[in-house]
Amino acid sequence: MSCQKKRNLSKEDKNAVVGGMLYLVATPIGNLSDISERALKVLEEVDFIAAEDTRNSGSMLAHFGISKPMISYFEHNKRERGEAIAARLEGGESCALITDAGTPAISDPGEDLVRLCAERGIPVTSIPGCCAAITALTLSGLNTSRFCFEGFVSTAKSERHDRLTELSTEVRTMIFYEAPHRLRTTLADFRKYFGDRPVALCREITKLNEEVLRTTLDGAIKIYEEKDPRGEYVIIMAGAEKSASAAEYPEDPAEHVAQLMESGMGRMDAIKAAAKARGVSKNEIYSAVAVKDED
Repeated sequence: MSCQKKRNLSKEDKNAVVGGMLYLVATPIGNLSDISERALKVLEEVDFIAAEDTRNSGSMLAHFGISKPMISYFEHNKRERGEAIAARLEGGESCALITDAGTPAISDPGEDLVRLCAERGIPVTSIPGCCAAITALTLSGLNTSRFCFEGFVSTAKSERHDRLTELSTEVRTMIFYEAPHRLRTTLADFRKYFGDRPVALCREITKLNEEVLRTTLDGAIKIYEEKDPRGEYVIIMAGAEKSASAAEYPEDPAEHVAQLMESGMGRMDAIKAAAKARGVSKNEIYSAVAVKDED
């Protein structure tokens, strides 16, 4: 059976597109051949498509010979446009939500639309496919048994500081996204808060110039001192050693702080991290360190 025939199966089949349903459709992150037959079927049969960027998505759809009414849905119009989409779904239309690349609702405003639909009792289903975070994780060579997705770290100074301090004792492998113009700053901040860690930097995933750089934070910083970052990055970083986590740490709070400082953290950041790990106030840790300093 040809691909075209597969996509024209009767609406009686189990993959039939039904009215009043929101479809989250994963699209390729670089290589257009990665789109699934089911994704193409849904995109061909829904009543309309909501896209992060209608121009980019329009080019992709044209490549597959798909022409559907489209509306934009992105961060700055999600409230107004989400209400409009929900109203059309309640009216019996079907909608496919797509992002510029990858899986909708992962680090994008799609999560708001899913939440709105859940509140209104509108059914939602997901058409699985490409996800840059998972693809990069499988390429990293780091521990994949336990991991956490962090996406883009805030550029607001206070929020960024608090988040990185909190993550400094995270033992799971961590997944971050970063833009090329911020990569050097982010690598430097990671080194400051996390010390030198194994890391994999993945760019242009599934494209002709795909690159996976497996090194350490120190190694990555050195490399990008000599060349300019290009393309969007997925950064996979090893978690903290168990001795630096809440599960295992020195009995003496001052020794705990000293251990964190040896990994590259500043004094006050180490005090805050130790307090969080031990479930006590930072003043208690600060007092213990002060007593140690007087000895």
